[in-house]
Amino acid sequence: MMKGLIQLAFITVLFISICSCRYITNTEDSPANGKVINTTVEHPDWTENAVIYEVNIRQYTPEGTLKAFTEHISRLKDLGVDILWLMPIHPIGEKNRKGKLGSYYSIKDYYAVNPEFGTKEDLIDLIREAHAMDMYVIIDWVANHTAYDNLLIKEHPDWYKKDSLGKIISPFDWTDVAQLNYEKQELRNYMTKVMKYWVEEYDVDGFRCDVAGMVPCSFWDSTRKVLDEIKPVFMLAEDEHENCLVEKAFDMNYSWELHHIMNYIAQGTMDVRDLRKYFKQQDSIYDPAIYRMNFTSNHDENSWNGSEFERFGEAAEAFTLLAFTVPGMPLIYSGQETGLQKRLRFFDKDTILWNENKWEDIYYRFIELKKGNSVFENGATGGNMNVLSGKSSKKVFAFERVNDDQHAVVIVNLTNKKAEYKVNEDKAFEGDFIDYFADEDAKIDKTIKLAPYGYKVFITDL
Repeated sequence: MMKGLIQLAFITVLFISICSCRYITNTEDSPANGKVINTTVEHPDWTENAVIYEVNIRQYTPEGTLKAFTEHISRLKDLGVDILWLMPIHPIGEKNRKGKLGSYYSIKDYYAVNPEFGTKEDLIDLIREAHAMDMYVIIDWVANHTAYDNLLIKEHPDWYKKDSLGKIISPFDWTDVAQLNYEKQELRNYMTKVMKYWVEEYDVDGFRCDVAGMVPCSFWDSTRKVLDEIKPVFMLAEDEHENCLVEKAFDMNYSWELHHIMNYIAQGTMDVRDLRKYFKQQDSIYDPAIYRMNFTSNHDENSWNGSEFERFGEAAEAFTLLAFTVPGMPLIYSGQETGLQKRLRFFDKDTILWNENKWEDIYYRFIELKKGNSVFENGATGGNMNVLSGKSSKKVFAFERVNDDQHAVVIVNLTNKKAEYKVNEDKAFEGDFIDYFADEDAKIDKTIKLAPYGYKVFITDL
């Protein structure tokens, strides 16, 4: 009973906007309610085995500028990052501002670069530098709302949602922003035009779209077509439950439910059986071609719910491995590769402290694992996932992934106690494997011993 009450309370809280935490999610229902979601989206070729990295420009360096961040691009390239997602780079509203610097997501001017971050030329230089290293840049796009001092409010007040008294309203308790009304075709035309501008003028490679599910799918569908006529773009929806988003417009959405289950397991209110149930359910929901974004942190999670070390404790490494090996594209948030231990303030300056520690090596090894083995590629080119159910069902999560080229078996102890996994899926374990992290040939024993939060990855070519 207590377990159920804790889960229900947490789910309820997720429906409430926490400060300017920009997501809505529901962990109770599967996204498709039993109906398979299919996609016609053609992913850019460069996304098939990509790792995405979220860049918090304000907190990344003491300067907090685009130019200062550009110096880090080569380091991220060496780490194995492919896609740089820049949190909003537009000027931030001053009216109703939260904190001293305000929320990134309170957009004052869709056509401008935030002068606190630098100039138009600085952003162009950043994108050119990334492109020169065969990396790609997407920018955060806020289509659902604007700052209260955005010129659109003065010039087009009819483009905004209003209450019964005709007053422009904010979504939820996001009092620093005003909600747009997509029943207005003129607004749709404007928003498509300005998104097109950023692809043509700055050569951005796509968009991460804030609260995408609060904007009609018909807008995103038509806009994706316009953008793809310029060049193939990559579109990431901050959403998990609006099925239509990934059918025609978006390459990838969020795996929020997976993220929350991982948190619950670390906190002891769920166990491996819940994770097993989740993945079995996913097979009946999503077309394998649809990308899911897997993460242990992002700007919302870090600022409002804590770093992965607060939420996962000693299990952080094990859950990070899962994010890199289950179907989907892994996300790294600014500072995770340095073992960021603190919550970064959302509305004020709070520079990341860059330290040399084991975490950069951990991410390097996990990225190398993903990129060096086709079975872990994103979407349909990666291996199909089959959840295994050997004994030790509450402690150890095991699964195999198989494509035409490779067969991989991943076994992870998700408890703080030693565990044994007793194999009873003989076909999954037949043959000669490479114990990936031990870098040695191996036959998988009938009983696999694991340290607390320990893991094994076995791979064989077919």
